[in-house]
Amino acid sequence: MKKTWTLIIGPLALGMSAFLSIPAPTRAQAAEDFFKQNCVACHTIGGGRLIGPDLKDVTKSKDRAWLVKFMQNPQAMIDSKDAYAAQLLQEAHGVVMPTLPGMTPDLANALLDFTEGKGGAGQAAAAAGPAISEREFTANDAAAGRQIFLGEQPLANGGPPCVSCHSLGTIPGLGGGRLGPDLTQALDRLGGRKGLSIWLSSPPTPTMQSLFSKRALQPDEIFALLAALDDAGKTSQPVGATLTWKFFLLGFIGMLAGLALIQLAWRSRFRAVRRVMVHGQLGGGQ
Repeated sequence: MKKTWTLIIGPLALGMSAFLSIPAPTRAQAAEDFFKQNCVACHTIGGGRLIGPDLKDVTKSKDRAWLVKFMQNPQAMIDSKDAYAAQLLQEAHGVVMPTLPGMTPDLANALLDFTEGKGGAGQAAAAAGPAISEREFTANDAAAGRQIFLGEQPLANGGPPCVSCHSLGTIPGLGGGRLGPDLTQALDRLGGRKGLSIWLSSPPTPTMQSLFSKRALQPDEIFALLAALDDAGKTSQPVGATLTWKFFLLGFIGMLAGLALIQLAWRSRFRAVRRVMVHGQLGGGQ
Protein backbone atom coordinates (compact mmCIF):
# COMPACT_ATOMS: atom_id res chain seq x y z
CA MET A 1 0.00 0.00 0.00
CA LYS A 2 2.84 2.35 0.86
CA LYS A 3 4.41 1.68 -2.51
CA THR A 4 1.09 2.42 -4.24
CA TRP A 5 0.81 5.82 -2.53
CA THR A 6 4.38 6.58 -3.52
CA LEU A 7 3.56 5.85 -7.15
CA ILE A 8 0.54 8.15 -7.01
CA ILE A 9 1.96 11.06 -5.03
CA GLY A 10 5.46 11.03 -6.53
CA PRO A 11 4.54 12.23 -10.03
CA LEU A 12 2.20 14.86 -8.59
CA ALA A 13 4.96 16.28 -6.42
CA LEU A 14 7.37 16.39 -9.33
CA GLY A 15 4.82 18.14 -11.49
CA MET A 16 4.06 21.00 -9.08
CA SER A 17 4.83 24.52 -10.22
CA ALA A 18 8.29 25.88 -9.52
CA PHE A 19 6.47 28.89 -8.20
CA LEU A 20 5.52 26.94 -5.08
CA SER A 21 8.99 25.52 -4.58
CA ILE A 22 10.64 28.86 -3.93
CA PRO A 23 10.77 30.34 -0.39
CA ALA A 24 7.77 32.36 0.80
CA PRO A 25 9.56 35.77 0.74
CA THR A 26 10.75 35.16 -2.83
CA ARG A 27 7.27 33.99 -3.82
CA ALA A 28 5.84 37.20 -2.39
CA GLN A 29 8.42 39.24 -4.31
CA ALA A 30 7.50 37.42 -7.52
CA ALA A 31 3.84 38.29 -6.96
CA GLU A 32 4.75 41.93 -6.29
CA ASP A 33 6.88 42.14 -9.44
CA PHE A 34 4.09 40.57 -11.50
CA PHE A 35 1.58 43.04 -10.05
CA LYS A 36 3.80 46.01 -10.91
CA GLN A 37 4.32 44.82 -14.46
CA ASN A 38 0.83 43.64 -15.33
CA CYS A 39 -1.79 44.94 -12.90
CA VAL A 40 -1.08 48.54 -11.87
CA ALA A 41 -2.39 49.87 -15.18
CA CYS A 42 -5.93 48.92 -14.19
CA HIS A 43 -5.96 48.32 -10.42
CA THR A 44 -4.87 49.84 -7.15
CA ILE A 45 -4.79 48.30 -3.68
CA GLY A 46 -6.57 50.86 -1.55
CA GLY A 47 -6.01 53.74 -3.97
CA GLY A 48 -9.46 53.79 -5.55
CA ARG A 49 -10.90 52.51 -8.78
CA LEU A 50 -9.04 52.86 -12.08
CA ILE A 51 -10.21 50.93 -15.15
CA GLY A 52 -10.79 47.92 -12.95
CA PRO A 53 -11.89 47.79 -9.31
CA ASP A 54 -9.79 48.65 -6.29
CA LEU A 55 -8.41 45.29 -5.12
CA LYS A 56 -8.34 46.10 -1.41
CA ASP A 57 -10.52 43.49 0.33
CA VAL A 58 -11.26 41.83 -3.03
CA THR A 59 -11.26 38.41 -1.35
CA LYS A 60 -14.17 39.59 0.79
CA SER A 61 -16.29 40.48 -2.22
CA LYS A 62 -15.98 37.04 -3.87
CA ASP A 63 -14.62 33.68 -2.84
CA ARG A 64 -11.07 32.73 -3.79
CA ALA A 65 -12.04 29.84 -6.05
CA TRP A 66 -14.09 32.18 -8.25
CA LEU A 67 -11.39 34.87 -8.26
CA VAL A 68 -8.65 32.41 -9.23
CA LYS A 69 -10.77 31.05 -12.06
CA PHE A 70 -11.61 34.54 -13.30
CA MET A 71 -7.98 35.70 -13.19
CA GLN A 72 -6.91 32.81 -15.40
CA ASN A 73 -9.40 33.58 -18.17
CA PRO A 74 -11.68 36.62 -17.70
CA GLN A 75 -13.17 36.41 -21.19
CA ALA A 76 -14.27 32.80 -20.65
CA MET A 77 -16.06 33.79 -17.44
CA ILE A 78 -17.84 36.61 -19.25
CA ASP A 79 -18.79 34.29 -22.13
CA SER A 80 -20.22 31.81 -19.61
CA LYS A 81 -22.81 34.48 -18.65
CA ASP A 82 -21.56 34.61 -15.08
CA ALA A 83 -23.52 37.39 -13.35
CA TYR A 84 -20.62 38.81 -11.34
CA ALA A 85 -18.29 38.78 -14.36
CA ALA A 86 -20.95 40.66 -16.35
CA GLN A 87 -21.20 43.21 -13.53
CA LEU A 88 -17.42 43.76 -13.58
CA LEU A 89 -17.52 44.26 -17.35
CA GLN A 90 -20.29 46.84 -17.05
CA GLU A 91 -18.45 48.74 -14.32
CA ALA A 92 -15.33 48.77 -16.52
CA HIS A 93 -17.31 50.36 -19.38
CA GLY A 94 -16.89 47.30 -21.57
CA VAL A 95 -13.11 46.99 -21.13
CA VAL A 96 -12.30 43.28 -20.75
CA MET A 97 -9.45 42.27 -18.47
CA PRO A 98 -6.82 40.57 -20.68
CA THR A 99 -5.81 36.96 -20.14
CA LEU A 100 -2.30 37.36 -18.76
CA PRO A 101 0.40 34.89 -19.87
CA GLY A 102 1.63 32.68 -17.04
CA MET A 103 -1.42 33.20 -14.83
CA THR A 104 -1.53 29.85 -13.02
CA PRO A 105 -3.69 29.05 -9.97
CA ASP A 106 -0.58 29.30 -7.78
CA LEU A 107 0.31 32.74 -9.09
CA ALA A 108 -3.30 33.91 -8.81
CA ASN A 109 -3.37 32.86 -5.14
CA ALA A 110 -0.05 34.62 -4.50
CA LEU A 111 -1.45 37.80 -6.04
CA LEU A 112 -4.54 37.56 -3.85
CA ASP A 113 -2.24 37.17 -0.84
CA PHE A 114 -0.47 40.31 -2.01
CA THR A 115 -3.74 42.29 -2.12
CA GLU A 116 -4.46 41.15 1.44
CA GLY A 117 -1.23 42.70 2.66
CA LYS A 118 0.73 39.47 2.80
CA GLY A 119 3.07 40.58 0.05
CA GLY A 120 5.40 42.71 2.14
CA ALA A 121 6.18 46.41 2.27
CA GLY A 122 6.07 46.81 -1.50
CA GLN A 123 2.27 46.74 -1.67
CA ALA A 124 1.82 50.50 -1.48
CA ALA A 125 4.58 51.13 -4.02
CA ALA A 126 3.03 48.67 -6.44
CA ALA A 127 -0.27 50.52 -6.29
CA ALA A 128 1.26 53.93 -6.96
CA GLY A 129 1.24 55.50 -10.41
CA PRO A 130 3.66 57.87 -12.15
CA ALA A 131 4.06 61.47 -11.02
CA ILE A 132 1.86 63.28 -13.56
CA SER A 133 1.09 66.99 -13.26
CA GLU A 134 -2.41 67.84 -12.06
CA ARG A 135 -2.60 71.23 -13.78
CA GLU A 136 -5.27 71.96 -16.37
CA PHE A 137 -4.58 71.07 -19.99
CA THR A 138 -3.93 73.91 -22.44
CA ALA A 139 -4.21 74.16 -26.22
CA ASN A 140 -0.41 73.99 -26.42
CA ASP A 141 -0.42 70.77 -24.36
CA ALA A 142 -2.95 69.21 -26.75
CA ALA A 143 -0.92 70.31 -29.77
CA ALA A 144 2.23 68.79 -28.27
CA GLY A 145 0.32 65.56 -27.61
CA ARG A 146 -0.85 65.37 -31.22
CA GLN A 147 2.75 65.78 -32.39
CA ILE A 148 3.76 62.85 -30.18
CA PHE A 149 0.75 60.82 -31.38
CA LEU A 150 1.70 61.41 -35.03
CA GLY A 151 5.42 60.81 -34.49
CA GLU A 152 6.32 64.38 -35.42
CA GLN A 153 7.91 64.60 -31.98
CA PRO A 154 9.92 61.38 -31.38
CA LEU A 155 9.56 59.68 -28.02
CA ALA A 156 12.53 60.08 -25.70
CA ASN A 157 13.12 56.35 -25.30
CA GLY A 158 12.52 55.47 -28.95
CA GLY A 159 9.03 53.98 -28.78
CA PRO A 160 6.84 53.92 -31.92
CA PRO A 161 4.28 56.69 -32.54
CA CYS A 162 0.69 56.04 -31.49
CA VAL A 163 -0.64 56.67 -35.00
CA SER A 164 1.01 53.49 -36.30
CA CYS A 165 -1.62 51.44 -34.43
CA HIS A 166 -4.32 53.82 -33.19
CA SER A 167 -6.73 56.37 -34.61
CA LEU A 168 -7.88 59.67 -33.10
CA GLY A 169 -10.79 61.91 -34.08
CA THR A 170 -8.66 65.07 -34.26
CA ILE A 171 -6.10 63.56 -36.65
CA PRO A 172 -6.64 64.70 -40.26
CA GLY A 173 -7.27 62.31 -43.13
CA LEU A 174 -8.36 58.82 -42.13
CA GLY A 175 -7.42 59.38 -38.50
CA GLY A 176 -4.59 56.88 -38.02
CA GLY A 177 -3.95 53.14 -37.77
CA ARG A 178 -6.40 50.31 -37.21
CA LEU A 179 -4.30 47.67 -35.42
CA GLY A 180 -5.32 49.03 -32.01
CA PRO A 181 -8.57 50.64 -30.82
CA ASP A 182 -9.69 54.19 -31.56
CA LEU A 183 -8.50 56.43 -28.69
CA THR A 184 -10.89 59.36 -29.16
CA GLN A 185 -12.91 58.48 -26.04
CA ALA A 186 -10.08 56.66 -24.22
CA LEU A 187 -9.74 59.19 -21.40
CA ASP A 188 -13.31 58.52 -20.26
CA ARG A 189 -13.24 54.77 -20.88
CA LEU A 190 -9.91 54.08 -19.19
CA GLY A 191 -10.35 55.75 -15.83
CA GLY A 192 -9.76 59.45 -16.50
CA ARG A 193 -6.44 61.23 -16.12
CA LYS A 194 -5.23 59.06 -13.25
CA GLY A 195 -6.26 55.72 -14.72
CA LEU A 196 -4.96 56.40 -18.22
CA SER A 197 -1.67 57.87 -16.99
CA ILE A 198 -1.01 54.66 -15.06
CA TRP A 199 -2.04 52.58 -18.08
CA LEU A 200 0.36 54.49 -20.33
CA SER A 201 3.19 54.19 -17.83
CA SER A 202 2.82 50.40 -17.62
CA PRO A 203 0.65 49.01 -20.45
CA PRO A 204 -0.75 45.56 -19.55
CA THR A 205 -1.50 44.23 -23.04
CA PRO A 206 1.05 41.87 -24.66
CA THR A 207 1.48 44.05 -27.76
CA MET A 208 2.05 47.24 -25.80
CA GLN A 209 4.36 45.48 -23.34
CA SER A 210 6.55 44.19 -26.15
CA LEU A 211 6.87 47.73 -27.54
CA PHE A 212 7.26 49.78 -24.37
CA SER A 213 8.67 47.53 -21.63
CA LYS A 214 12.14 48.88 -22.44
CA ARG A 215 10.98 52.17 -23.99
CA ALA A 216 8.81 53.61 -21.23
CA LEU A 217 6.98 56.88 -21.84
CA GLN A 218 8.23 59.87 -19.85
CA PRO A 219 5.85 61.76 -17.51
CA ASP A 220 5.85 64.86 -19.74
CA GLU A 221 5.05 62.70 -22.79
CA ILE A 222 2.20 61.02 -20.92
CA PHE A 223 0.85 64.43 -19.86
CA ALA A 224 0.90 65.73 -23.43
CA LEU A 225 -0.84 62.61 -24.74
CA LEU A 226 -3.49 62.94 -22.04
CA ALA A 227 -4.08 66.52 -23.16
CA ALA A 228 -4.47 65.41 -26.79
CA LEU A 229 -6.90 62.64 -25.82
CA ASP A 230 -8.86 65.03 -23.59
CA ASP A 231 -9.16 67.48 -26.48
CA ALA A 232 -10.20 64.73 -28.90
CA GLY A 233 -12.88 63.45 -26.53
CA LYS A 234 -14.38 66.93 -26.18
CA THR A 235 -14.15 68.16 -29.77
CA SER A 236 -14.49 65.16 -32.10
CA GLN A 237 -16.15 61.83 -32.70
CA PRO A 238 -14.47 58.41 -32.96
CA VAL A 239 -12.96 57.89 -36.39
CA GLY A 240 -15.37 55.04 -37.15
CA ALA A 241 -18.30 57.45 -36.99
CA THR A 242 -16.94 59.54 -39.88
CA LEU A 243 -14.81 57.00 -41.73
CA THR A 244 -17.55 55.80 -44.11
CA TRP A 245 -18.21 59.17 -45.68
CA LYS A 246 -14.48 59.94 -45.84
CA PHE A 247 -13.88 56.72 -47.79
CA PHE A 248 -16.84 57.53 -50.06
CA LEU A 249 -15.61 61.08 -50.66
CA LEU A 250 -12.04 59.98 -51.37
CA GLY A 251 -13.28 57.22 -53.65
CA PHE A 252 -15.54 59.62 -55.54
CA ILE A 253 -12.73 62.16 -55.94
CA GLY A 254 -10.38 59.39 -57.09
CA MET A 255 -12.93 58.19 -59.66
CA LEU A 256 -13.36 61.71 -61.10
CA ALA A 257 -9.61 62.18 -61.26
CA GLY A 258 -9.18 58.84 -63.04
CA LEU A 259 -11.89 59.64 -65.60
CA ALA A 260 -10.33 63.04 -66.24
CA LEU A 261 -6.91 61.47 -66.88
CA ILE A 262 -8.39 58.87 -69.22
CA GLN A 263 -10.30 61.57 -71.10
CA LEU A 264 -7.19 63.66 -71.44
CA ALA A 265 -5.06 60.78 -72.73
CA TRP A 266 -7.59 59.36 -75.24
CA ARG A 267 -8.74 62.77 -76.46
CA SER A 268 -5.32 63.55 -77.87
CA ARG A 269 -4.94 60.04 -79.33
CA PHE A 270 -8.33 60.17 -81.10
CA ARG A 271 -7.57 63.48 -82.77
CA ALA A 272 -4.17 62.25 -83.93
CA VAL A 273 -5.71 59.18 -85.62
CA ARG A 274 -8.55 61.17 -87.22
CA ARG A 275 -6.19 63.76 -88.63
CA VAL A 276 -4.18 61.08 -90.45
CA MET A 277 -7.28 59.45 -91.90
CA VAL A 278 -8.79 62.74 -93.09
CA HIS A 279 -5.70 63.76 -95.00
CA GLY A 280 -5.26 60.34 -96.60
CA GLN A 281 -1.83 59.81 -95.16
CA LEU A 282 -2.38 56.48 -93.35
CA GLY A 283 0.46 54.07 -94.10
CA GLY A 284 1.60 55.65 -97.32
CA GLY A 285 1.86 59.31 -96.71
CA GLN A 286 -0.35 60.03 -99.80
